[in-house]
Amino acid sequence: MTDLAPPAAFPTTSGRRKGYQPAAVDEFLSNARSAFEDEDATLTSDDIRAAAFPLVRHGYAVDAVDGALARIEDAFAQRERAAAMSRRGARAWVGASRALAQEILDRLARPARRRFRRVSPLRFGYRVDEVDLVAGRIARYLEAGEGLTIEQVRTVAFRMQLGGYDEAQVDAVLDAVVDVMQSVG
Repeated sequence: MTDLAPPAAFPTTSGRRKGYQPAAVDEFLSNARSAFEDEDATLTSDDIRAAAFPLVRHGYAVDAVDGALARIEDAFAQRERAAAMSRRGARAWVGASRALAQEILDRLARPARRRFRRVSPLRFGYRVDEVDLVAGRIARYLEAGEGLTIEQVRTVAFRMQLGGYDEAQVDAVLDAVVDVMQSVG
């Protein structure tokens, strides 16, 4: 008997490496496709950025899925930007983007080692020096247009340290940076 299942949408992992659970990824992508075709759907670029899937053996390769999700997020963000500009006008859209960029810059202008809330000395958080290095690069991008891509912001990874920066707060600022970068297109 032949297998009638469609071929895997992404390469799968082998050996001990884990990947995203294929059924969860396939379901999410199907819902995203439907939502993109239905302009009244509630799925947003933020929802796509926040998507998470269980890790399993013989799952979809994480890098391949993350790359596809980044492209889908960009498509949703572009549609959201166009809709917002037609509703509120380009001036209001630019003003909101500028305000968010200024809020990020205000956060990043804080003294080094004090840009984000710290976790308890007995808990792990993001390495302060690494986050501060990336924060400086983001600030230079926002202030002077120094080269930085959305992909670099999306894929930044920090090592952990006891008493480091609060992960949720740093991640929220990185998400806001992606929003600003997408809004300026």
